[in-house]
Amino acid sequence: MLRRTLAVAVKELLQLRRDWRTTGALLAMPLVLLLLYGYALSFDVKDVRLVVIDRDGGRAARELRDAFVESGYFELQALEHDIRRLAPAFDSGRAQAALVIPHDYSRQLAAGRRVPVQFVLDGSDSQTATTVLSYARQIVASITPVIRPPAAPGPVEPRPLVWYNPDLRSSVFLVPGLVAFILMITSVIATALAVVREKERGTMESLRATPLVALEMLLGKTLPYLLLGSASAAGSLFLAWLLFDVPIHGSLFWLSLVTILFLAGGLGWGVLISTLADTQQVAFQLGLLSSMLPTLILSGFIFPISSMPRPVQIFTHIVPARYYLVALRDIVLKGAGPAVWWDQAVGLIAFGAVVLGLATVRMVRSL
Repeated sequence: MLRRTLAVAVKELLQLRRDWRTTGALLAMPLVLLLLYGYALSFDVKDVRLVVIDRDGGRAARELRDAFVESGYFELQALEHDIRRLAPAFDSGRAQAALVIPHDYSRQLAAGRRVPVQFVLDGSDSQTATTVLSYARQIVASITPVIRPPAAPGPVEPRPLVWYNPDLRSSVFLVPGLVAFILMITSVIATALAVVREKERGTMESLRATPLVALEMLLGKTLPYLLLGSASAAGSLFLAWLLFDVPIHGSLFWLSLVTILFLAGGLGWGVLISTLADTQQVAFQLGLLSSMLPTLILSGFIFPISSMPRPVQIFTHIVPARYYLVALRDIVLKGAGPAVWWDQAVGLIAFGAVVLGLATVRMVRSL
């Protein structure tokens, strides 16, 4: 069995060597997609267009205004003194946010009183508005001890401490998800096209005449792509560390193990699709739709699973990227061992076993 399986694998490797365009695409596509989406996708917000309505004009008001501009998050578009200029600034798109400083701001601060400062946001993009609001709160909280005279401290003094991602960079959260997203798409499409190609070229009939059994055919077809997928995963994680400064705190052995389990499930899904499709065009469309959308929407890559409706949360258990993402972030960002993510590995094994079993049954019928 092993000999025949290796023979099919060697045949597939030779085919990949001859078809250098496909091989190059399989190796380069994950890296290109990681560069493209890694720089394009970000929850960080910078250069927010800010209009300041300074009705005070005092020193404390200037310090507050300068704190916003010097933070690096805001770009001052206009300094106005008339509150009536606020609405036209938002209507024209010149402002995404506005800081309104009341006329007695400096005098009230000098008297040791609390002064309400209005911060106006364009809420058409709720995600950006939420992020910008958090920036504004941090800035005001950071300068309050400086611009306000000494006063009696409050009963609680918050001192936040952030683990795993002290700078709260969104790339640390998004890039591992991108690795899972890219590997799932490429692994499914690669194997789906490889088997369907045999049908289109008529070589499947020749394989049926050999003593190969379905399991040998399945393993022989997937092993070369497992090697290619592992190489792509290693390259993607290296680029994530090199370009996006994503730390890898955990064991490379455990990281490789869960990646192989994830790739095995994706490759098995690709083979299953290939048994249902008769042309490469159909196989490509099925593979893209069945891998891209669930991984993007239902894996926790961007949208938290805990915030989804309960029926949708149950449905996410059949999405392998859900398990891989948790294990990947636990290993890469937290340096956690199997005691933390063993249940995610069980989910990957269960998915791979079911998918490979179904693919083997379908392959038996085709052979």
